[in-house]
Amino acid sequence: MTPFNGLGLGLHNIARLSDAETRSISAENRTGEKGKGAMATTGNLEGAARELGQGWKVSPCIKVPGHSTVTLAEIDGPGAIQQMWFTVKPSMWRRLVLRIYWDGEETPSVETPIGDFFCSGWCERVNVLSLPINVNPAGGFNSYWLMPFRKHCRITLENVWDEEEDSFFFQINYALAPVPDDVAYFHAQFRRVNPLPYKDVFTIVDGIKGKGHYVGTYIAWGSNNTGWWGEGEIKFYMDGDKEFPTICGTGTEDYFGGAWGFDNGAGPEAYTAPYMGMPQVIKPDGMYRSQMRFGLYRWHVQDPIRFKSDLKVTIQALGWRQGVRFLPLQDDLAAVAYWYQAEPHATFPTLPDADGLEVI
Repeated sequence: MTPFNGLGLGLHNIARLSDAETRSISAENRTGEKGKGAMATTGNLEGAARELGQGWKVSPCIKVPGHSTVTLAEIDGPGAIQQMWFTVKPSMWRRLVLRIYWDGEETPSVETPIGDFFCSGWCERVNVLSLPINVNPAGGFNSYWLMPFRKHCRITLENVWDEEEDSFFFQINYALAPVPDDVAYFHAQFRRVNPLPYKDVFTIVDGIKGKGHYVGTYIAWGSNNTGWWGEGEIKFYMDGDKEFPTICGTGTEDYFGGAWGFDNGAGPEAYTAPYMGMPQVIKPDGMYRSQMRFGLYRWHVQDPIRFKSDLKVTIQALGWRQGVRFLPLQDDLAAVAYWYQAEPHATFPTLPDADGLEVI
C-alpha cells in the first residue's frame, strides 16, 4: 500500500498519519523555516511592542508601495498550499493583484485581483460561506483550494495603484510532501469587460490548452440596465468544439443554483452555500448607483468539467424587452475562472490596467 502523503485531507481521512511537514509563511516568518517564527525586531508594530520586545507582535503585516510588487512566498517543493488567509482594506481589493507561479514558470498560473479571487469583486464587505472560499467578518479572506507543486512555488502581490498599502496581513499554510504523478496544478484567471458590446457574449475564459478539469466561476455582475438580467446561458466548449458547445446551461440564475430570478417576492435574495451562492446584492441608493450589482459563485467540486485538450467558457448577458422578446445587455462583467490542469499552461491575456480594474 502506498504511504499516505498527507494531502487531500477531509473528514474521511483526517486521522491518517503521514510524513508531511507543516509550515507557514507570514510577516513574522517570511521564509516558513522551522523555528524561525516571531523573531522580528522591526516591523509595522515595533512601536506598539517597544516595551515587550521580540516575540510580541512586532511584524504582523507588511507594506506594499504603490506601483510595486512584493514576494509573499518562495517555497521549494514538493508540497502543496493548503490554506491562505489575507486581509486588507476594501478599497484595495481591485488594486492588489495576486499571482502564483509553479515550478519556476515565467508566466503565472494564478493572476487575479485579490478581491475577485475571494468572491469580493465589488470592494464592499460581504460574508461568503462556501467550502473552498470563506470570507468572514470583517473582510477575512480564506482559500482552501489545494495547490500542489513539485519543485517550487512563488506567490507575489502587485499594487497597481499610486498609493501605498501600509497594512497587508497574510498567512500561507502549506505542507511539504510528495505529490503523485496524476495531480494537476491549480489555475485562476481574471477577465473584465465594461460595457459588454451589444449582442456579444462574455468570455469567462478561453485558450486553455492541455488536460484538466474546470472547478469554479466567480462573477461580479453589474447590471447597466433596469430590469431582469439573468436569462443568459453559460456554455462550455471543450476538446475541439467549434460553433456549438458540449455543455449549455438554461439560464444564469440556474447555473448559480437559483431559480426564477432569485426573487423572493421582494426582489433578488442573497444566499451563500457550500458549492454555489449569490452572497452580494448591492441595491441602488438613488444617487450614484442607477442599477444593481451582484456577486455570484459556482464551484464544480462534485461535478468538475473535464477536458482533454482545450476549454472555453462563455456566458450571455440577456434580459427581457417589454413583452416576450429577449434583450441583449451591455453590462459590467468581471469573472475569475478556476481550474486544474497539467502544465505547461497557455499564456494568459494581458490584465487590464488600474483604470480597467477599478470598480465604477
